[in-house]
Amino acid sequence: MANPDAPRMQKPAVTVMVKAARQAGALMLRYIHRLDTLNVVEKARQDFASEVDAQAEAEIVKELRRAHPDYAILAEEGGGARGKSPSHVWVIDPIDGTSNYLRGNPHFCVSIALVENGVPSHGVIYDPLRNELFTASRGSGATLNDRRIRCTQRPGLDGAVIATGFHPRERQRTQAQLECVRTLLEKAEDIRRAGSAALDLAWVACGRLDGYFEAGVKAWDIAAGVLLVREAGGHACDYHGGAQHLLEMSGKPGHIVAGNLKLAAELQQAIVACGYAGAFKPD
Repeated sequence: MANPDAPRMQKPAVTVMVKAARQAGALMLRYIHRLDTLNVVEKARQDFASEVDAQAEAEIVKELRRAHPDYAILAEEGGGARGKSPSHVWVIDPIDGTSNYLRGNPHFCVSIALVENGVPSHGVIYDPLRNELFTASRGSGATLNDRRIRCTQRPGLDGAVIATGFHPRERQRTQAQLECVRTLLEKAEDIRRAGSAALDLAWVACGRLDGYFEAGVKAWDIAAGVLLVREAGGHACDYHGGAQHLLEMSGKPGHIVAGNLKLAAELQQAIVACGYAGAFKPD
């Protein structure tokens, strides 16, 4: 009898994405012990990028374009989508968790997704320090280092460990978010804030976290992670329970709730009930 937890054969697109992610990860590690020599720019308030971000993105783009030169590219450092095939878009975050990386905090990753007609079809998240490779293809499940992964089966917020982020783009709504956190802690075991949206979603997919929510995220932060969660048996939506403000391919910031089906639903409803969702337009 076939093992239901065994990984399926890797899709060709994922093979290309894995090669690109590993090359970018190797570049990050080469610089990890000389971070004080890097050129760092502040793109916006408390939003930083370094020369490693740019070099890693260039490595990824070169590899992906070699395989599919017509596909469009939406990348954090490269700006808006560009390319001949807008129905197929590579969505790239060369270093998700740049602030961690620049401080030597060991929690950052490469995130690459292929989005087809607005829906993630393949995703790769690579943590080079832990050598952990998360992959997913639509309809084929999710894996961590070639082993199948699943979201936790926790039935709700009671005893849950939930991740979030306090994004610099969302500081005007900090009070509403803090009230949401206070409300969640009436049931949840704890709230985690680690500094990488992509890894938060990957960790939800493999069961290290029960759920995750955050506003201010952009498509390159979450596209691969959304697919991982869904293929690990979970659910991802925006604060209003739909998908309209989840994966904003225009490059605008969105908001996300993720977890297993039951927990994601209760978490989303709690965000509405405490008034936090009301800080965002539902249409």
